[in-house]
Amino acid sequence: MIEVETNEKLDALEAELAKQDLLSSQAPTVKALASTTPFACDVMPFEHWLQFIFLPKMRYMLDEKMPLPKAMAVAPMAEHVWASQPELQNLISILTDLDTLLSQTE
Repeated sequence: MIEVETNEKLDALEAELAKQDLLSSQAPTVKALASTTPFACDVMPFEHWLQFIFLPKMRYMLDEKMPLPKAMAVAPMAEHVWASQPELQNLISILTDLDTLLSQTE
């Protein structure tokens, strides 16, 4: 079931962010959370966007049984941001898997 697989990938993403010490205890400001720039890259690091915007939104969609995105491309941003950090390759792989999983839904 796509919802179960998606939830597992989201859990893996959060666990890997924690493992890499990329989770923040400081939430972004309301203004930062309202950014309309892709990935809120104008106001926060990519990992904060994942933690404070992407993960909560995806979990909300799952909890509310809303339709999941049919095409997603988060991994290319991760590749761009973390290209010079081989220790973060597993994060990129998880996001690639999630992009692929959700792009297969029809």
